[in-house]
Amino acid sequence: MPKLNVYLSDELAEAVKDTGLPVSAVCQRVLEQSVKRVNAIRAIVLTDVDDDSMAGMTQFTERAKDVLRRAIAGAGERGAAEVGTRDLLLGMLDEGANLALQVLRSIDVDPVVVRREVTRLEQAGEGGPARRIGATAANALELTVIEAISLGHNYVGCEHLLLGLLAEPDGAGGEVLRGLGVDLRGARQAVGAALAGYQHLMAKQSGMAQIATFVTDAVGKALKPVYERLDRLEARG
Repeated sequence: MPKLNVYLSDELAEAVKDTGLPVSAVCQRVLEQSVKRVNAIRAIVLTDVDDDSMAGMTQFTERAKDVLRRAIAGAGERGAAEVGTRDLLLGMLDEGANLALQVLRSIDVDPVVVRREVTRLEQAGEGGPARRIGATAANALELTVIEAISLGHNYVGCEHLLLGLLAEPDGAGGEVLRGLGVDLRGARQAVGAALAGYQHLMAKQSGMAQIATFVTDAVGKALKPVYERLDRLEARG
């Protein structure tokens, strides 16, 4: 069986040693998941793109799938034979409520300006409905999966697609973003900060919900004797 070398930082290596984690088994499991996700992307590159071809993209969020559907439709509308990175970027903008857009705003990049710059790009000729994923878009989608894996996430969302577009060196979508001053390292940091803020908010809301439930239960118990007394008075009357 072929062997792969895995290099860890000194700190991480010591931590792994102390906990006794089975590195080989963990790496194998992660690589299996990674290969499955990348192969799902390659499958839609080799076939006509439609909802059935996206069935294998189980780790993609519904928003991310919606972005891809919008990209396919948008490429067809502009007469392109293939879906490009510009279409993925416009699909993200059209979806309108994803974390990637919040990340852009957090680094002072207005999605309206991004759209304006994308629409300035040269348009395709009459190529008919787009039925395939272009090479740069395919690369961007694979890099999207890799970004999600490197962040330790068990899903692939629009925030990862933003990073995938930036990591892909040749696509028009990444070129537009980089031209507006968005760099991959800064975007990664912004994604991490946005996710940390989201998790904090969810935890806070969960805590407030628990407090509200506790208060409601306490008030209910305190008023129970009163309600029972009123019921008895009404019964006598």
